[in-house]
Amino acid sequence: MESPTAVRRDTPAQYTVPPFPSLFWPPQKSTIILYELDEMWKFTLFWTLILYGLFHLGAVGVALLMQGGKRMSSWKYLWLVPVVYALIAGAEALIAGTLVGLIVGATYLVGGFVMSTWIPFVWGWVNVMVLIVSSFRIQGGL
Repeated sequence: MESPTAVRRDTPAQYTVPPFPSLFWPPQKSTIILYELDEMWKFTLFWTLILYGLFHLGAVGVALLMQGGKRMSSWKYLWLVPVVYALIAGAEALIAGTLVGLIVGATYLVGGFVMSTWIPFVWGWVNVMVLIVSSFRIQGGL
């Protein structure tokens, strides 16, 4: 029995890690492939961080706009809102991006598949959609 190695056997010899984001368009023209688990994890984590940051930035914008007609004394501490939202977005994205990136990457590796660079992008959006849906209160129960 052979010992496991860190390098996949089906990785082409001339393969280099594609730079982030490496999304190609149109999808049928070219393919950029991720072969290693750490690449799959990094791409998923980066996309999740970017998308969580954008959506939390939008939430901060709405929160600041709602303070438009308030007294000026409330603006004294309002600068903390973007900082707190940025910290929360970073922590959530780090956890969600790491878990999803490792699980999806491991699934692809165990199945013997290679991953397109679009897959981490799509999973970043899935993470954001889960965040949005879970932010609503569920009425009723089973």
